[in-house]
Amino acid sequence: MTTDASKALTEIRFPDDFLFGAATAAYQTEGAAEEDGKGISIWDTFCAQPGKIYRGDNGNIACDSYHRTEEDLDLLSALNLNAYRFSIAWPRIQPEGRGAVNQKGIDYYNRIIDGLLERGIAPAATIYHWDLPQALEDIGGWVNRDTAGYLADYAAICAEAFGDRIDRFITINEPQIVAKLGYRTGDFAPGIADPVKGGMATHHIMLAHGLALQAIRASKHGSVPTGITVDLTAIVSLDEESREEAIQIDREVNGLYLDPVLLGKYPEIDRSEMLPPDHVILDGDMDVISTEIDFIGINYYQPHIIRSLSGRGLAFDEYEYFNHPTVAGVKPIDMPLTDMGWLVDAGGLEEILQKVHCLTKKPIYITENGCAVSDYVDPTGAIHDHERISYIHDHLLACWHAIEQGINLKGYYHWSMMDNFEWAQGYSKRFGIVYVDFLTHKRIPKDSAFFYAAIAKSKTMPLNT
Repeated sequence: MTTDASKALTEIRFPDDFLFGAATAAYQTEGAAEEDGKGISIWDTFCAQPGKIYRGDNGNIACDSYHRTEEDLDLLSALNLNAYRFSIAWPRIQPEGRGAVNQKGIDYYNRIIDGLLERGIAPAATIYHWDLPQALEDIGGWVNRDTAGYLADYAAICAEAFGDRIDRFITINEPQIVAKLGYRTGDFAPGIADPVKGGMATHHIMLAHGLALQAIRASKHGSVPTGITVDLTAIVSLDEESREEAIQIDREVNGLYLDPVLLGKYPEIDRSEMLPPDHVILDGDMDVISTEIDFIGINYYQPHIIRSLSGRGLAFDEYEYFNHPTVAGVKPIDMPLTDMGWLVDAGGLEEILQKVHCLTKKPIYITENGCAVSDYVDPTGAIHDHERISYIHDHLLACWHAIEQGINLKGYYHWSMMDNFEWAQGYSKRFGIVYVDFLTHKRIPKDSAFFYAAIAKSKTMPLNT
């Protein structure tokens, strides 16, 4: 017989109102790239350029979710999830990014939202998850200040059409990736490698967040909770010589996008070229960007662990995940890597939650967290992704520790519900708890799906896997 006292030593329990969900994004899953009036996005264009995407993959079909809505909704329900985060494809709503609205696009997302509600699943909709209409990129994209206003107009359309049934809106997903990889390094769409344009894009995407938030608030459904999702990374310094560099890297990676929203200013950064040029920041902009949010979403995947270059010879493996003149990235010998080559450290998530809690007492949601694993279907038809089970367990344990410390963490959305198009990596990396055969589009729940479903149903989790 198991007593409550002994049970407490073997499992943990999450609050009754804690959300257990999964997340996806439109371009990565929907497919139907040119169906029912959808316009062309910068990712459609980028993927068509030779050498940009692994083995020439693209999102034209992806997971074919556009045609498999009911099947995917049933999967979410079968996994006992009570929340789902998806994104609304801007060119499916406004093919040109401004002007006429495509009713078939509205109808598609109505089917998703209504289907979620019928199954008791709370919809969280991301307004912008990187698929800028190509027509707007043709007039400057995020380097053009006008794009911020166009996003606000689009957000208002979404609020009017869906705001009566949405649990929460997320204005923008990961502004750092939009500005850095899209305009500063050119690794992601639209593929521009220009530090000055990257700085301009940084400010305009942050301005777009504030304007979109204000537009949603001004709609007839203005009371729907609205926030932003930022990708945050724990910066860990291993020696005294790299402490100051760690502070600077933290400001560049995290503060550049977190501080404007929560503090109304950009951080002080030694490498001034990382900041937006002064001439693009107009009077009143920072007040718009720091319009009070209802919650903040955090995407967390890995820490950055650094040491000074003079520290070579210590018991660490070199791990070159960023280029810096005075410090090196390192991997502790016993720290695993995901199939993306990312460090696995749930302690970094707890550190990030503490950091954000010090800046705001607003509700926090983990809007993405997950790992790529070299999954395959074995001869019995099963997918034994024990690495992902361990990853989910350890990161949920970090979430529970944060809640126990009084941090206002309200939910966790696993990335991702299903394997999908992983941007520049094409279909080579699998993040899903559901396996997708990209030839037949058959969905097969992995062992991690059953593990996560049991937690979502009971709100409890074994202390050890």
